[in-house]
Amino acid sequence: MNCHDSTLLTSLKGCLERWAPPPKLTISEWADRYRVLSPEASAEPGTWNTDRAPYQRGIMDAMSDPLIEEVTFIKSSQVGATEMINNAIGYFVHQDPSPILLIMPTKEVAGAWSKDRLATMLRDTPVIRGRVRDVKSRDSDNTILHKRFPGGHITIGGANAPAGLASRPVRILLFDEVDRFPASAGTEGDPISLGENRSKTFWNRKHIRTSTPTIDSVSRIDKSYQESDMRRYFVPCPHCGEMHLLEWKNIVWEKTDDGKDLPHTAAHACPYCGALEEDSDLPRMLKGGEWRATNPDVQGHAGFHINELYSPWVRFGKTVETFLKSKGDPERLKTWVNTALGEVWLEGKEIGNAENMMTRRENYDADMVPYGGVVITVGVDVQDDRLEFETIAWGRNYENWSLDYTVINGDPGRPEVWETLDTHLTRTYLHESGKRLRIMACGIDTGGHHTKSVYAFCRPRFGRGVFAIKGASGQGKPLASGASKNNSGKVRLFTVGTETAKDMIAGHLAQEEHGPGYCHFPHHYGESYFEQLLAEKPVVRYVRGHRVRTWQLRRTGARNEALDCRVYALAVLDILGIDLNGTVDRFMRIIGKNPAPGTQAIMTASPRKRRYRSRGIDYAGDYDRTG
Repeated sequence: MNCHDSTLLTSLKGCLERWAPPPKLTISEWADRYRVLSPEASAEPGTWNTDRAPYQRGIMDAMSDPLIEEVTFIKSSQVGATEMINNAIGYFVHQDPSPILLIMPTKEVAGAWSKDRLATMLRDTPVIRGRVRDVKSRDSDNTILHKRFPGGHITIGGANAPAGLASRPVRILLFDEVDRFPASAGTEGDPISLGENRSKTFWNRKHIRTSTPTIDSVSRIDKSYQESDMRRYFVPCPHCGEMHLLEWKNIVWEKTDDGKDLPHTAAHACPYCGALEEDSDLPRMLKGGEWRATNPDVQGHAGFHINELYSPWVRFGKTVETFLKSKGDPERLKTWVNTALGEVWLEGKEIGNAENMMTRRENYDADMVPYGGVVITVGVDVQDDRLEFETIAWGRNYENWSLDYTVINGDPGRPEVWETLDTHLTRTYLHESGKRLRIMACGIDTGGHHTKSVYAFCRPRFGRGVFAIKGASGQGKPLASGASKNNSGKVRLFTVGTETAKDMIAGHLAQEEHGPGYCHFPHHYGESYFEQLLAEKPVVRYVRGHRVRTWQLRRTGARNEALDCRVYALAVLDILGIDLNGTVDRFMRIIGKNPAPGTQAIMTASPRKRRYRSRGIDYAGDYDRTG
C-alpha cells in the first residue's frame, strides 16, 4: 500500500466515524458521557455525573426503556428533576431523534425554561450544539417555543395555552409540575389528555410526568403514581447492611436541657438496628441503593417516589430546620409536606357547625386588643345596599383575635357610606399593654356593582394601606399577587387567590388549642356570624373528566359575607409583606415582654412587596410608642 492509498483510507475512516450513528446508550449513560451543566443553570457546572445522585439513574433509564411507555415521578424539591428532563431531551435530540412536546404549568414558565435551561444546554453540550439552530426572527421553525433539529422537533408549551397542546403529532411527551396545571386548557379540556392525544399514532410513544404533589383529593401526580408499579429507593444501612427507606419518621435530633431544638444534630435512625446514619454516610448509602417496585403487577408504567432526605444537596438538619419553622402554621406545614417529603397533604377533619363554634367564644373586650395581637387588618365586602367588614388582630404564626364585625347600611354609590368606613379605618385601638395600634391594612373587594366607587375610595388611600382587591378562584394561586393598574380606574388592584385563602382559614379554624393559627372570637359574636363563616366547604368535582377541588356553598342561598371578609383581611396581611413574627417580637421588646423562647422570624417580605415601603405605607413599629 503506497502513501497515497494510506492517506485515502485514513480520510475514509474519519468520514465513516463522523457519519456513523451514535452508540445506543441509556439516558444516564448519555448524560455521563456527553452532558455539560451550564454555569447559569447549575450550582455545580461542568461534566454531569449520575453518581452524584445515583437514584437518578433508574428514573432516567426508564425514560429510554423501550418496554416502558409511561413514567411518573412524584418528588420533593432539590432532587434534580429538571436536569433529568433536560437530559432526556438532549438524549432524544442526539440518540433517538423524535418529535418532542414539553408542557409546563404556564406559557410564561415554558418560555423562561426555554431561554434559561434549554438554550444553555444546547450551547454547552458539544454533541447537540448546532443541531438545534439559534432563535432567529425570520425562522418560523426555530422560535423560543418551537425548535427543529434533524429528525424531529421540540415544542414547548404551557398547560394554560391550548394551541401548544394540540397542533402537532409527537412521540415524546414530557409534563413538568403537573399538579400546578389548570383543570382545563382554556375551553379545550384537560391539558394532559390534550397532549397525550398527540401521541396516539406512535407505537413507541413515551409519556413522562413529574411533579411535587399537592392535596390528596386532587393531586394528578399522586393518582398517576398509584396507577404505576410504585417504585421506592432502598438504601443499605452502613452499620447493619439492611436495605431500608429514608423516611421522616426516622429522623431524630437533639434538644438542649431547656427544650430548644438543635436541628444541626439531625440524623436518620436505621429502622432495623437503630444506629444513626449521618449526612456523611449518605453518598455511600445512595451508591448502594436500588429501586424496588412495591406494586410489581403493573407493567409498562414505571413510578418513582423520592423525598428530600435522599438529596445530596440538602443536609438532614436543613430539612429539620424547615420543619420547625413550618409546624406552627398549617399552610406552611402543607407546603413542607409537599416540597420536602414529596407527599400529598391529607385533608383535616370537619371543622364543625356554627353551634360548636359558638362554644369557642371568649370573654375579652373587643375594644381592647388582646396581648398577643399586634397587626390589625380589615376585610370589606361590598353588597348592593351595605358594606360589611371585619377587623382582626394578628399575632405570632397567624394566631388571631376578631375585634369587631360591622355592617354599614346604605347605598355604596353614596359618599356618606364610604365616609363612615373611613372614620372606622382611621381609629386606633387600645392594646392590652396600654399602647395604641392603628389599622395597618384594609382590603376592599372590587367585585359586584360598585367597582368604580371602590376604586375612587382606594386610590387616594393607598399610602394608608387601603387596597383594592379582586378574587380569583382556582387551586394553587398565590394568596395575593402583585398590583396591576390595568383597570378602568387605573388603581393598584391586587388579585387574591380565594381558594388558597379559604384553605388557610379552614386550617386556622381547625386548630383546637391556643397558639399558631388559632382563631379567637369575642363573646358578642352571634350564631349568624358563624353560619356565614362556615357557609362554604371544599368539594371535589369533575371538570371535563379531571378532578378539581373547589369551595362551594353548603346550601343554596346561604350568606357567606363573614367568610369573604376574613379572606380579604388575611390577603392584605400578605400584601403588606411584613415579617409578622418579627413585628410581634419587636413590639414585645418595646412593651418590655420578651418573645417566646426559641421563636424565630419565619416570614420575610418578598421584593415585590418590599417596594411598597417607599410609597408611604408604615410597617413595623407603626404604633404609638408613648401609649
